[in-house]
Amino acid sequence: MKKDIQVTGLGNALVDLQYEVSEDELSELEFEKGMMTLVDADKQKQVMAKFQNRTHNRCSGGSAANTIIAFAGFGGTAAYQTHLGADNLGDYYFKEFEELGIQLHAQQIDTDPTGTCFVMITPDSERTMVTHLGATALHAKKHINPELAKRSEWLYIEGYKFSEQDSTHAVHHSVELCKEYDTKIALTFSDRFIIDVFRERLDYAVNNADLIFCNDVEACAYTNLKSGREAFDKLCQTVENVCVTLGKDGSLVKWDGKVYEIPPYRARLADTTGAGDIYAAGFLYGIIDTGEAELAGHLASYSASLVVSQLGARLDRSHKAFKNKIYEAHKLGRLK
Repeated sequence: MKKDIQVTGLGNALVDLQYEVSEDELSELEFEKGMMTLVDADKQKQVMAKFQNRTHNRCSGGSAANTIIAFAGFGGTAAYQTHLGADNLGDYYFKEFEELGIQLHAQQIDTDPTGTCFVMITPDSERTMVTHLGATALHAKKHINPELAKRSEWLYIEGYKFSEQDSTHAVHHSVELCKEYDTKIALTFSDRFIIDVFRERLDYAVNNADLIFCNDVEACAYTNLKSGREAFDKLCQTVENVCVTLGKDGSLVKWDGKVYEIPPYRARLADTTGAGDIYAAGFLYGIIDTGEAELAGHLASYSASLVVSQLGARLDRSHKAFKNKIYEAHKLGRLK
């Protein structure tokens, strides 16, 4: 079968609700700042009720979904596997993906609502997320479509999937299918707490991955080292290809045996939501489209600088326009 999909994402389906809050408001809720906390439906309703009359931004998301949406924005062919509730938010999610030209393979169930991620952005631009997975937590091995593994060049796996037993089985089954159908595997760690709590589940995917994405905090947690650069070197001994973001210090990329230091692009920090997601999208698109790791790294780094300069994980500008800007700079030898 011809591989007519460049990247299929396997991740949670969440509708992101983004609010600007004060440090005092966040402190009152007693969630760890800068982290993602899983909560039940009642707790999520309590948090949302506190800000119910405040203006906010809404968009379909989830970490891997953000990556797939950006990848499609660059011009890539993409698909996504997940679970939704049979409710208004589930219908909204389906409609958005249809409008974005992404193949969405998702069952809508009436036993649980569509998942939501309540994103609180403090004045220092840090984001703290409170997530109720809802229907997406029920995405299990039996729901995986083998045809997508056959049709896809890459599978992109979201680390958050390892927080649930059913979705972990779905990921592990997908990895097995990818090995059978010669589909490459990319994995993002997603969050430090996934490493801290679900290390054994994560390791199976790491050991079978062709490419790993993580930030320096996650890299250090995974390798038990204190320096992002040392952690990168350690990861390079385990995984064939690695991308580690270092915040204001840029990123480190190992691709096909060669290491690249990718400089940061200057940005006016507004909100860090989605920086890692769009970095992965930029790198995947660049490496699939051109095969040039340095160019892919620059596209990834520049993309991340743009998304942190605005509110929300979805860029409010043409992806193809700034992709072409990076491509032209590379062609003329003017990359940093």
